[in-house]
Amino acid sequence: MKIKLPLILSILTIATVHLPTAAQQSVLESYINEGLRNNLQLQREQLSLDRSFSTLSQSKSLFYPQISLNASYGLANGGRKITIPVGDLMNPVYATLNQLTGTDNFPQIENSTTNFLPNNFHDTKVRFIQPLFNSDIYFGYKAQKELISVQQAQKNAYENELRYFIISSYLQFMQTEEVITVLKSTEKFLGELVQLNEKLVANNKVTRDVLLTSEFEYSKIELQLADAERNNKTARAYFNFLLNRVWSTEILKDSALVGGINKNEEIDTLTNRAWANRQEIKQLQGALRANNELVNLANGNKYWPKLSAVADLGYQGFEYRFDDAQRYALAQFSLSWDLFKGGEKKAKLRQSQLDQQLLENRLEQTRKQIELEVIQSSEELTAAEKAFAAAQSGVRSSEQAFQIINSKYREGQALLIELLDSQNKLLQAKLALSINRYELLRKEAALQKAVAGI
Repeated sequence: MKIKLPLILSILTIATVHLPTAAQQSVLESYINEGLRNNLQLQREQLSLDRSFSTLSQSKSLFYPQISLNASYGLANGGRKITIPVGDLMNPVYATLNQLTGTDNFPQIENSTTNFLPNNFHDTKVRFIQPLFNSDIYFGYKAQKELISVQQAQKNAYENELRYFIISSYLQFMQTEEVITVLKSTEKFLGELVQLNEKLVANNKVTRDVLLTSEFEYSKIELQLADAERNNKTARAYFNFLLNRVWSTEILKDSALVGGINKNEEIDTLTNRAWANRQEIKQLQGALRANNELVNLANGNKYWPKLSAVADLGYQGFEYRFDDAQRYALAQFSLSWDLFKGGEKKAKLRQSQLDQQLLENRLEQTRKQIELEVIQSSEELTAAEKAFAAAQSGVRSSEQAFQIINSKYREGQALLIELLDSQNKLLQAKLALSINRYELLRKEAALQKAVAGI
Protein backbone atom coordinates (compact mmCIF):
# COMPACT_ATOMS: atom_id res chain seq x y z
CA MET A 1 0.00 0.00 0.00
CA LYS A 2 1.45 3.37 -0.97
CA ILE A 3 1.30 6.44 1.24
CA LYS A 4 -0.03 9.51 -0.55
CA LEU A 5 0.89 12.64 1.40
CA PRO A 6 -0.68 16.04 0.70
CA LEU A 7 1.14 18.56 -1.35
CA ILE A 8 1.93 21.26 1.15
CA LEU A 9 1.59 23.95 -1.53
CA SER A 10 -2.06 23.03 -2.09
CA ILE A 11 -2.68 23.60 1.58
CA LEU A 12 -0.89 26.92 1.55
CA THR A 13 -3.09 28.37 -1.17
CA ILE A 14 -6.22 28.18 0.99
CA ALA A 15 -4.75 28.72 4.48
CA THR A 16 -6.18 31.70 6.33
CA VAL A 17 -2.86 32.09 8.09
CA HIS A 18 -0.23 32.16 5.37
CA LEU A 19 2.55 29.66 5.68
CA PRO A 20 6.05 31.11 5.83
CA THR A 21 8.67 30.91 3.16
CA ALA A 22 11.68 28.63 3.32
CA ALA A 23 13.64 31.36 5.10
CA GLN A 24 10.96 31.42 7.82
CA GLN A 25 10.75 27.69 8.28
CA SER A 26 13.26 27.83 11.11
CA VAL A 27 10.67 29.35 13.46
CA LEU A 28 9.09 26.05 14.47
CA GLU A 29 12.46 24.30 14.53
CA SER A 30 13.78 27.01 16.83
CA TYR A 31 10.82 26.35 19.14
CA ILE A 32 11.64 22.63 19.08
CA ASN A 33 15.27 23.34 19.94
CA GLU A 34 14.19 25.66 22.72
CA GLY A 35 11.91 22.98 24.12
CA LEU A 36 14.71 20.41 23.97
CA ARG A 37 17.00 22.78 25.87
CA ASN A 38 14.51 23.82 28.53
CA ASN A 39 12.41 20.71 29.15
CA LEU A 40 12.99 19.52 32.71
CA GLN A 41 12.32 15.85 32.01
CA LEU A 42 14.85 15.88 29.16
CA GLN A 43 17.35 17.55 31.48
CA ARG A 44 16.86 14.70 33.95
CA GLU A 45 17.44 12.19 31.15
CA GLN A 46 20.69 13.96 30.26
CA LEU A 47 21.80 13.93 33.90
CA SER A 48 21.09 10.21 34.07
CA LEU A 49 23.17 9.71 30.92
CA ASP A 50 26.05 11.74 32.39
CA ARG A 51 25.81 9.65 35.53
CA SER A 52 26.11 6.48 33.44
CA PHE A 53 29.30 7.83 31.81
CA SER A 54 30.66 8.48 35.29
CA THR A 55 29.86 4.91 36.31
CA LEU A 56 31.62 3.64 33.16
CA SER A 57 34.73 5.61 34.12
CA GLN A 58 34.65 3.95 37.52
CA SER A 59 34.39 0.52 35.89
CA LYS A 60 37.29 1.31 33.57
CA SER A 61 39.49 2.42 36.48
CA LEU A 62 39.38 -1.13 37.89
CA PHE A 63 41.68 -2.30 35.06
CA TYR A 64 44.50 -0.05 36.26
CA PRO A 65 46.72 -0.59 39.30
CA GLN A 66 45.74 0.92 42.60
CA ILE A 67 48.57 2.79 44.30
CA SER A 68 48.19 3.96 47.87
CA LEU A 69 50.39 5.31 50.64
CA ASN A 70 49.79 3.68 54.02
CA ALA A 71 51.48 4.79 57.22
CA SER A 72 51.00 3.72 60.82
CA TYR A 73 52.81 4.63 64.04
CA GLY A 74 52.05 3.09 67.41
CA LEU A 75 52.82 3.79 71.06
CA ALA A 76 52.09 1.08 73.63
CA ASN A 77 52.47 0.45 77.33
CA GLY A 78 51.59 -2.74 79.15
CA GLY A 79 49.52 -5.53 77.81
CA ARG A 80 50.45 -9.14 77.34
CA LYS A 81 54.09 -10.15 77.56
CA ILE A 82 56.21 -13.08 76.48
CA THR A 83 59.27 -14.27 78.43
CA ILE A 84 62.20 -15.66 76.45
CA PRO A 85 64.40 -17.85 78.78
CA VAL A 86 67.72 -16.71 77.33
CA GLY A 87 69.40 -16.64 80.74
CA ASP A 88 68.16 -20.08 81.72
CA LEU A 89 69.48 -21.50 78.48
CA MET A 90 72.84 -19.75 78.24
CA ASN A 91 74.00 -19.15 81.85
CA PRO A 92 75.03 -22.84 82.47
CA VAL A 93 76.98 -22.78 79.24
CA TYR A 94 78.68 -19.51 80.14
CA ALA A 95 79.57 -20.80 83.64
CA THR A 96 81.22 -23.89 82.15
CA LEU A 97 83.20 -21.79 79.72
CA ASN A 98 84.42 -19.52 82.51
CA GLN A 99 85.66 -22.60 84.43
CA LEU A 100 87.43 -24.03 81.45
CA THR A 101 89.10 -20.73 80.55
CA GLY A 102 89.66 -19.58 84.13
CA THR A 103 88.23 -16.20 83.22
CA ASP A 104 85.01 -14.21 83.62
CA ASN A 105 84.66 -13.46 79.91
CA PHE A 106 81.18 -14.98 79.80
CA PRO A 107 78.87 -13.02 82.16
CA GLN A 108 75.55 -14.26 83.46
CA ILE A 109 72.51 -12.77 81.62
CA GLU A 110 68.85 -12.24 82.54
CA ASN A 111 65.86 -13.78 80.86
CA SER A 112 64.27 -11.44 78.22
CA THR A 113 60.70 -10.12 78.47
CA THR A 114 58.97 -8.62 75.38
CA ASN A 115 55.56 -6.96 75.13
CA PHE A 116 53.13 -8.20 72.44
CA LEU A 117 52.22 -4.55 71.67
CA PRO A 118 55.22 -2.86 70.03
CA ASN A 119 56.10 0.59 71.40
CA ASN A 120 57.40 3.41 69.21
CA PHE A 121 56.89 1.29 66.10
CA HIS A 122 56.01 2.44 62.56
CA ASP A 123 55.13 0.88 59.23
CA THR A 124 55.21 3.26 56.24
CA LYS A 125 54.76 1.82 52.76
CA VAL A 126 53.51 2.33 49.22
CA ARG A 127 51.18 -0.46 48.11
CA PHE A 128 50.54 -1.51 44.49
CA ILE A 129 47.52 -3.72 43.69
CA GLN A 130 47.09 -4.94 40.11
CA PRO A 131 44.30 -7.31 39.00
CA LEU A 132 45.81 -9.86 36.63
CA PHE A 133 42.71 -11.89 35.79
CA ASN A 134 39.23 -10.95 36.97
CA SER A 135 36.14 -11.77 34.92
CA ASP A 136 33.96 -9.52 37.10
CA ILE A 137 35.95 -6.45 36.07
CA TYR A 138 36.12 -7.32 32.37
CA PHE A 139 32.49 -8.29 31.75
CA GLY A 140 31.19 -5.71 34.24
CA TYR A 141 32.89 -2.97 32.22
CA LYS A 142 31.48 -4.27 28.92
CA ALA A 143 27.97 -4.50 30.42
CA GLN A 144 28.19 -0.94 31.73
CA LYS A 145 29.35 0.24 28.31
CA GLU A 146 26.26 -1.29 26.69
CA LEU A 147 24.01 0.20 29.37
CA ILE A 148 25.14 3.65 28.25
CA SER A 149 23.70 2.94 24.80
CA VAL A 150 20.44 1.98 26.54
CA GLN A 151 20.44 5.26 28.46
CA GLN A 152 21.21 7.21 25.29
CA ALA A 153 18.38 5.48 23.41
CA GLN A 154 15.99 6.25 26.28
CA LYS A 155 16.92 9.93 26.12
CA ASN A 156 16.53 9.98 22.32
CA ALA A 157 13.12 8.27 22.57
CA TYR A 158 11.86 10.95 24.95
CA GLU A 159 13.34 13.61 22.71
CA ASN A 160 11.42 12.18 19.74
CA GLU A 161 8.20 12.20 21.78
CA LEU A 162 8.84 15.77 22.92
CA ARG A 163 9.41 16.92 19.35
CA TYR A 164 6.04 15.45 18.38
CA PHE A 165 4.25 17.03 21.35
CA ILE A 166 5.74 20.44 20.51
CA ILE A 167 4.70 20.15 16.85
CA SER A 168 1.23 18.88 17.79
CA SER A 169 0.64 21.61 20.37
CA TYR A 170 1.90 24.23 17.93
CA LEU A 171 -0.57 22.95 15.33
CA GLN A 172 -3.33 23.18 17.94
CA PHE A 173 -2.41 26.79 18.65
CA MET A 174 -2.31 27.66 14.95
CA GLN A 175 -5.71 26.03 14.46
CA THR A 176 -7.26 28.16 17.23
CA GLU A 177 -5.73 31.23 15.58
CA GLU A 178 -7.33 30.31 12.28
CA VAL A 179 -10.69 29.61 13.91
CA ILE A 180 -10.60 33.07 15.48
CA THR A 181 -9.85 34.57 12.08
CA VAL A 182 -12.79 32.73 10.49
CA LEU A 183 -15.17 33.73 13.30
CA LYS A 184 -14.08 37.37 13.19
CA SER A 185 -14.76 37.39 9.46
CA THR A 186 -18.26 36.00 10.13
CA GLU A 187 -18.76 38.50 12.97
CA LYS A 188 -17.91 41.33 10.60
CA PHE A 189 -20.44 40.07 8.05
CA LEU A 190 -23.20 39.70 10.65
CA GLY A 191 -22.43 43.16 12.02
CA GLU A 192 -22.84 44.60 8.56
CA LEU A 193 -26.06 42.57 8.17
CA VAL A 194 -27.46 44.07 11.39
CA GLN A 195 -26.67 47.56 10.09
CA LEU A 196 -28.32 46.76 6.77
CA ASN A 197 -31.47 45.43 8.48
CA GLU A 198 -31.65 48.52 10.70
CA LYS A 199 -31.82 50.63 7.58
CA LEU A 200 -34.39 48.33 6.00
CA VAL A 201 -36.56 48.50 9.15
CA ALA A 202 -36.21 52.29 9.24
CA ASN A 203 -37.39 52.41 5.61
CA ASN A 204 -40.22 49.94 6.30
CA LYS A 205 -38.73 47.48 3.84
CA VAL A 206 -38.72 44.61 6.39
CA THR A 207 -40.39 43.97 9.70
CA ARG A 208 -38.60 44.31 13.07
CA ASP A 209 -38.37 40.55 13.62
CA VAL A 210 -35.82 40.42 10.78
CA LEU A 211 -33.61 42.84 12.71
CA LEU A 212 -34.04 40.89 15.94
CA THR A 213 -33.12 37.66 14.21
CA SER A 214 -29.93 39.13 12.74
CA GLU A 215 -28.99 40.60 16.16
CA PHE A 216 -29.49 37.17 17.75
CA GLU A 217 -27.21 35.56 15.16
CA TYR A 218 -24.61 38.26 15.87
CA SER A 219 -24.72 37.50 19.61
CA LYS A 220 -24.29 33.78 18.87
CA ILE A 221 -21.13 34.37 16.88
CA GLU A 222 -19.78 36.54 19.69
CA LEU A 223 -20.22 33.64 22.10
CA GLN A 224 -18.43 31.33 19.68
CA LEU A 225 -15.63 33.85 19.34
CA ALA A 226 -15.26 34.12 23.13
CA ASP A 227 -15.02 30.34 23.37
CA ALA A 228 -12.45 30.24 20.56
CA GLU A 229 -10.34 32.89 22.31
CA ARG A 230 -10.45 30.82 25.50
CA ASN A 231 -9.24 27.78 23.56
CA ASN A 232 -6.53 29.91 22.04
CA LYS A 233 -5.23 30.96 25.47
CA THR A 234 -5.28 27.35 26.65
CA ALA A 235 -3.34 26.20 23.57
CA ARG A 236 -0.85 29.03 24.06
CA ALA A 237 -0.36 28.09 27.73
CA TYR A 238 0.22 24.40 26.93
CA PHE A 239 2.70 25.15 24.17
CA ASN A 240 4.66 27.49 26.44
CA PHE A 241 4.51 24.86 29.18
CA LEU A 242 6.27 22.38 26.88
CA LEU A 243 8.96 25.00 26.24
CA ASN A 244 9.18 25.80 29.99
CA ARG A 245 8.22 29.44 29.36
CA VAL A 246 5.76 31.89 30.91
CA TRP A 247 2.29 30.80 29.77
CA SER A 248 1.43 34.12 28.10
CA THR A 249 4.62 34.37 26.02
CA GLU A 250 3.90 35.37 22.44
CA ILE A 251 4.06 32.61 19.85
CA LEU A 252 5.27 33.50 16.38
CA LYS A 253 3.14 32.26 13.51
CA ASP A 254 4.90 29.66 11.41
CA SER A 255 2.85 26.95 9.73
CA ALA A 256 5.65 25.41 7.69
CA LEU A 257 5.41 22.16 9.47
CA VAL A 258 6.52 18.60 9.06
CA GLY A 259 7.73 16.93 5.92
CA GLY A 260 10.16 14.31 4.80
CA ILE A 261 7.99 11.21 4.33
CA ASN A 262 8.33 9.89 0.81
CA LYS A 263 4.78 9.65 -0.49
CA ASN A 264 5.74 6.73 -2.73
CA GLU A 265 7.10 4.57 0.08
CA GLU A 266 5.44 1.26 0.79
CA ILE A 267 4.26 0.22 4.24
CA ASP A 268 7.03 -2.37 4.42
CA THR A 269 9.64 0.30 3.67
CA LEU A 270 8.26 2.60 6.35
CA THR A 271 8.16 -0.29 8.82
CA ASN A 272 11.78 -1.18 8.11
CA ARG A 273 12.75 2.46 8.61
CA ALA A 274 10.90 2.48 11.91
CA TRP A 275 12.65 -0.69 13.07
CA ALA A 276 16.01 0.82 12.12
CA ASN A 277 15.39 4.25 13.67
CA ARG A 278 13.10 3.81 16.66
CA GLN A 279 14.94 4.33 19.91
CA GLU A 280 12.76 1.77 21.69
CA ILE A 281 14.31 -0.91 19.45
CA LYS A 282 17.82 0.41 20.06
CA GLN A 283 17.14 0.53 23.79
CA LEU A 284 16.15 -3.13 23.91
CA GLN A 285 19.02 -4.15 21.63
CA GLY A 286 21.45 -2.38 23.98
CA ALA A 287 19.82 -4.09 26.97
CA LEU A 288 20.26 -7.45 25.22
CA ARG A 289 23.95 -6.80 24.63
CA ALA A 290 24.41 -5.66 28.23
CA ASN A 291 22.60 -8.70 29.60
CA ASN A 292 24.69 -10.95 27.38
CA GLU A 293 27.78 -9.59 29.14
CA LEU A 294 26.10 -10.35 32.45
CA VAL A 295 25.61 -13.94 31.25
CA ASN A 296 29.33 -14.06 30.46
CA LEU A 297 30.05 -12.60 33.90
CA ALA A 298 27.97 -15.30 35.58
CA ASN A 299 29.78 -17.93 33.51
CA GLY A 300 33.10 -16.45 34.54
CA ASN A 301 32.18 -16.53 38.21
CA LYS A 302 31.17 -20.15 37.83
CA TYR A 303 34.32 -21.45 36.14
CA TRP A 304 37.20 -18.97 36.38
CA PRO A 305 39.42 -17.89 39.28
CA LYS A 306 40.51 -14.36 40.18
CA LEU A 307 44.21 -13.51 40.24
CA SER A 308 45.87 -10.33 41.43
CA ALA A 309 49.32 -9.09 42.46
CA VAL A 310 50.14 -6.98 45.52
CA ALA A 311 53.51 -5.27 46.12
CA ASP A 312 54.60 -3.26 49.18
CA LEU A 313 57.64 -0.99 49.28
CA GLY A 314 58.39 0.88 52.50
CA TYR A 315 60.04 1.16 55.91
CA GLN A 316 59.23 -0.70 59.11
CA GLY A 317 60.81 -0.65 62.58
CA PHE A 318 61.13 1.03 65.96
CA GLU A 319 61.45 4.80 66.07
CA TYR A 320 60.17 6.87 63.16
CA ARG A 321 63.13 6.88 60.85
CA PHE A 322 63.94 5.80 57.33
CA ASP A 323 67.22 3.99 56.78
CA ASP A 324 68.55 0.89 55.09
CA ALA A 325 67.91 -1.21 58.19
CA GLN A 326 64.18 -0.48 58.09
CA ARG A 327 63.65 -0.61 54.32
CA TYR A 328 61.78 -3.61 52.94
CA ALA A 329 59.98 -4.87 49.81
CA LEU A 330 57.27 -7.49 49.62
CA ALA A 331 55.49 -9.04 46.62
CA GLN A 332 52.46 -11.33 46.82
CA PHE A 333 50.16 -13.07 44.38
CA SER A 334 46.55 -13.70 45.35
CA LEU A 335 44.41 -16.45 43.85
CA SER A 336 40.71 -16.77 44.67
CA TRP A 337 38.65 -19.61 43.22
CA ASP A 338 35.22 -20.51 44.50
CA LEU A 339 34.90 -24.26 44.16
CA PHE A 340 31.48 -24.68 45.73
CA LYS A 341 28.82 -22.23 46.90
CA GLY A 342 25.72 -24.40 47.19
CA GLY A 343 24.52 -23.85 43.61
CA GLU A 344 24.43 -20.05 43.94
CA LYS A 345 26.48 -19.38 40.82
CA LYS A 346 24.48 -21.82 38.73
CA ALA A 347 21.27 -20.10 39.85
CA LYS A 348 22.67 -16.65 38.95
CA LEU A 349 23.67 -17.92 35.51
CA ARG A 350 20.20 -19.34 34.94
CA GLN A 351 18.64 -16.04 36.05
CA SER A 352 20.77 -14.08 33.55
CA GLN A 353 19.78 -16.49 30.77
CA LEU A 354 16.08 -16.07 31.60
CA ASP A 355 16.51 -12.28 31.60
CA GLN A 356 17.98 -12.63 28.10
CA GLN A 357 14.94 -14.56 26.92
CA LEU A 358 12.60 -11.97 28.43
CA LEU A 359 14.41 -9.15 26.64
CA GLU A 360 14.25 -11.04 23.34
CA ASN A 361 10.50 -11.50 23.85
CA ARG A 362 10.06 -7.79 24.61
CA LEU A 363 12.07 -6.87 21.52
CA GLU A 364 9.86 -8.99 19.28
CA GLN A 365 6.72 -7.56 20.88
CA THR A 366 8.01 -4.01 20.43
CA ARG A 367 8.74 -4.66 16.77
CA LYS A 368 5.15 -5.86 16.28
CA GLN A 369 3.76 -2.83 18.12
CA ILE A 370 5.83 -0.45 15.99
CA GLU A 371 4.68 -2.19 12.83
CA LEU A 372 1.06 -1.77 13.92
CA GLU A 373 1.68 1.88 14.80
CA VAL A 374 3.12 2.56 11.35
CA ILE A 375 0.16 0.88 9.63
CA GLN A 376 -2.39 2.78 11.74
CA SER A 377 -0.59 6.10 11.24
CA SER A 378 -0.38 5.64 7.48
CA GLU A 379 -4.06 4.65 7.20
CA GLU A 380 -5.11 7.61 9.35
CA LEU A 381 -3.02 9.90 7.18
CA THR A 382 -4.69 8.58 4.04
CA ALA A 383 -8.12 9.14 5.61
CA ALA A 384 -7.10 12.65 6.67
CA GLU A 385 -6.04 13.45 3.08
CA LYS A 386 -9.49 12.43 1.80
CA ALA A 387 -11.27 14.40 4.51
CA PHE A 388 -9.20 17.49 3.71
CA ALA A 389 -9.97 17.20 0.00
CA ALA A 390 -13.70 16.89 0.81
CA ALA A 391 -13.50 19.92 3.08
CA GLN A 392 -11.88 21.96 0.30
CA SER A 393 -14.70 21.04 -2.03
CA GLY A 394 -17.26 21.90 0.63
CA VAL A 395 -15.81 25.39 1.11
CA ARG A 396 -15.85 26.08 -2.61
CA SER A 397 -19.47 24.98 -2.94
CA SER A 398 -20.70 26.84 0.15
CA GLU A 399 -18.87 30.02 -0.89
CA GLN A 400 -20.56 30.01 -4.29
CA ALA A 401 -23.98 29.36 -2.77
CA PHE A 402 -23.47 32.11 -0.18
CA GLN A 403 -22.46 34.68 -2.81
CA ILE A 404 -25.62 33.94 -4.81
CA ILE A 405 -28.01 34.11 -1.84
CA ASN A 406 -26.28 37.18 -0.38
CA SER A 407 -26.76 39.04 -3.65
CA LYS A 408 -30.42 37.97 -3.83
CA TYR A 409 -31.06 39.09 -0.25
CA ARG A 410 -29.65 42.55 -0.88
CA GLU A 411 -31.92 42.79 -3.92
CA GLY A 412 -34.88 41.67 -1.86
CA GLN A 413 -35.22 38.36 -3.65
CA ALA A 414 -34.29 36.05 -0.76
CA LEU A 415 -35.43 35.62 2.81
CA LEU A 416 -33.21 36.31 5.83
CA ILE A 417 -33.51 32.71 6.94
CA GLU A 418 -32.08 31.60 3.60
CA LEU A 419 -29.15 34.01 3.94
CA LEU A 420 -28.42 32.97 7.54
CA ASP A 421 -28.63 29.29 6.63
CA SER A 422 -26.20 29.81 3.75
CA GLN A 423 -23.87 31.86 5.95
CA ASN A 424 -23.94 29.20 8.68
CA LYS A 425 -23.13 26.46 6.17
CA LEU A 426 -20.18 28.52 4.89
CA LEU A 427 -18.96 29.04 8.48
CA GLN A 428 -19.19 25.34 9.26
CA ALA A 429 -17.41 24.48 6.01
CA LYS A 430 -14.54 26.86 6.82
CA LEU A 431 -14.26 25.51 10.36
CA ALA A 432 -14.28 21.96 9.03
CA LEU A 433 -11.57 22.90 6.54
CA SER A 434 -9.45 24.34 9.35
CA ILE A 435 -9.92 21.23 11.49
CA ASN A 436 -9.10 18.86 8.63
CA ARG A 437 -6.11 20.92 7.50
CA TYR A 438 -4.40 20.75 10.87
CA GLU A 439 -5.58 17.21 11.49
CA LEU A 440 -3.88 16.26 8.24
CA LEU A 441 -0.66 17.90 9.39
CA ARG A 442 -0.93 16.20 12.79
CA LYS A 443 -1.36 12.81 11.11
CA GLU A 444 1.69 13.50 8.96
CA ALA A 445 3.66 14.36 12.11
CA ALA A 446 2.37 11.21 13.80
CA LEU A 447 3.57 9.05 10.89
CA GLN A 448 6.98 10.72 11.02
CA LYS A 449 7.11 10.07 14.75
CA ALA A 450 6.22 6.43 14.12
CA VAL A 451 9.24 6.05 11.82
CA ALA A 452 11.39 8.31 14.08
CA GLY A 453 11.71 10.83 11.27
CA ILE A 454 10.89 14.01 13.19
